[in-house]
Amino acid sequence: MSGMAPPPPPRGRHLTARDALYVVGIVVFLLVILTGGSVRHAGQEMSKGWERTLVLAVGEPAGWISDQLPLEDLVADATDPLKSGDDLGGGSGGFDDTGAAATDTGVIGVTPDAFDRAALGQEPVAPPRPLETVLVTGDSMSLILDAELARRFAGSDVEVVRDPRVGTGLTKSDIVDWGKLSVSQVGKHAPDAIVVAIGANEGFPLKYAGKEFDCCGPEWAAAYATRARTLMNTFRQAGEARVYWLLLPAPRDPDRQRITRVVNAADAVAATAYGAHVRTLDMSAIFTPEFEYSDAVEVDGEEKLVRQADGIHLNQAGNVIAADEVVEAMRSDYGDQVPTG
Repeated sequence: MSGMAPPPPPRGRHLTARDALYVVGIVVFLLVILTGGSVRHAGQEMSKGWERTLVLAVGEPAGWISDQLPLEDLVADATDPLKSGDDLGGGSGGFDDTGAAATDTGVIGVTPDAFDRAALGQEPVAPPRPLETVLVTGDSMSLILDAELARRFAGSDVEVVRDPRVGTGLTKSDIVDWGKLSVSQVGKHAPDAIVVAIGANEGFPLKYAGKEFDCCGPEWAAAYATRARTLMNTFRQAGEARVYWLLLPAPRDPDRQRITRVVNAADAVAATAYGAHVRTLDMSAIFTPEFEYSDAVEVDGEEKLVRQADGIHLNQAGNVIAADEVVEAMRSDYGDQVPTG
């Protein structure tokens, strides 16, 4: 092999490095005049930063040139065969200019109130007014908890209003209509934080879409979630206040378990509209993991009785644990205004 002559060079014109630069320059020029508007639009859609500044530095003049020439329209016409045969430029089912689903789809738009900033990786925004009044309310599930929270705030500048309504519920209005009561509570106390524990007396039929449904199918859950969301909206006071809504631990009785499971699911769905203002605190995850009833939980390495004899309510020890969760959630919103002990 060492004695073989090298192959002859290819015939024809040889391109130099300068020729290559000319070709690249021509390609860049064509891209600028043909797609300058697209470059500009891409830059405008980017988040603020040096990358956006750099893209706009090219895109703004390129877009201006493109605006003066009809070449971008020619490119669009030339690429039509590559598109689907469907007209996707507008009409029914399309998005409007807000980014939300168009109104003719019947879809309710999502608002910024649905998002907890922490879940988006952003710093939470402090409530717009200081913590002066805490309302603790609900059915009998809020008993003991209200006293424990009042003890936590004793000696501080924060007033705790205790307003349990024993034997009431969102599916029964013979004693209390919670829709009306919540409006009255807000008007009377103007609470800055509202702690709600309710759901021990549910399961009565509810109407959905003009028909009455027994517990506990999807229609019943939807009706219950709508009622819960109505309360949440009233209590949050257009974002001025914060709501701490307890999802209940599983009761001992299997029939009550079935109802409580659906009530918790409905409450969780209801709160999604107001994730910025409503915190759902899952007591089942603490006291009844996997939604399996237990009288006791492990605390500091020891089994501690946390339920009352009825198999529904938390006892004093259980409510101390529940209060810990409430206080921790409140401190994430109100900081040092909430006592630690």
